[in-house]
Amino acid sequence: MKIMKKTAAVLAVTMTAGLAFAGIVHAQQKAMSIGTGGTGGVYYPLGGAIANVLSKSLPNVQATAEVTGGSVDNLKLIGTGQSEMGFTMADAALDAMQGHDKFKNNKVPLQALLVVYPNRMHVVTVEGTGIQTMADLKGKRVSTGSPGSATEVMAFRVIEAAGLDKDKDMKRERLGVAESVNAIKDRKIDAFFWVGGIPTAAVTDLAATPGIKMKLIDHGDLAEKMNAKYGKLYSSSMIKAGSYPGYDKDNSITEVWNLIVTGDKMSNDDAYTIVKTLVEKKADIVAVHKEAESFSLDNQVQDRSPIPFHPGALKYFKEKGIGG
Repeated sequence: MKIMKKTAAVLAVTMTAGLAFAGIVHAQQKAMSIGTGGTGGVYYPLGGAIANVLSKSLPNVQATAEVTGGSVDNLKLIGTGQSEMGFTMADAALDAMQGHDKFKNNKVPLQALLVVYPNRMHVVTVEGTGIQTMADLKGKRVSTGSPGSATEVMAFRVIEAAGLDKDKDMKRERLGVAESVNAIKDRKIDAFFWVGGIPTAAVTDLAATPGIKMKLIDHGDLAEKMNAKYGKLYSSSMIKAGSYPGYDKDNSITEVWNLIVTGDKMSNDDAYTIVKTLVEKKADIVAVHKEAESFSLDNQVQDRSPIPFHPGALKYFKEKGIGG
């Protein structure tokens, strides 16, 4: 009986110690929320791939990709401490850091972790709407993006540079890309703006829809006017022929770089480890979406990010011979 009691006592102590250790390990787990975008865009699948890579590669991290309205929402979530990091377009991030536009009187302290890929502005319509040029948007039903998105921020700037008034010259809707595609299929809108990676799943869906001929409107010549007012954030680019099913000609567009940013609370060690992991595990992310090809050290230069790089990110870049 004495031996049994001693054995039971030892087991009890061992189990208690084991549970306590498990509790410590659990307590050390870092939950990391990553702000992405809508399910029809590119931020969301990329965010899911990043969350998976971080969770698998870093033993103390449990990362989760969150569906959001896009850049503006992500920046606000970082500002309130509800997300540790998020995707954003460079223009929206600069507004947030400076307290402009949608962030008036509500600055968000930001640090860039990684310059990721360029976001291309799609101005999308279909045959039968009579829209051939930006000027033809006048009097039409146009979606300029969801309220929490940087699509809306950039769409307003493209419309302004084209000499149009977003409020007076069109009947404006505020739909995400998946909703916009559904609305244009149903002829509830005539055109929509979407800024995202290539290919964007929802735009591919529209281009592949039988009985509908998608058209993309040229507007690359507007980048210079946009930069004159908002700073050197935009450049002219192309959506190349073949990027979408049945689309057989180049489309002249404006583009802006995307960033992954954090607030002012992330430690140097965490930032270093996250950036190192994303760059070195890039192939796993590319397997989910090819825009991750741009997760390269060559793109980690300050002229592609108006947001200062996190010291932890700079440490990794400098180890790899990149000044940041």
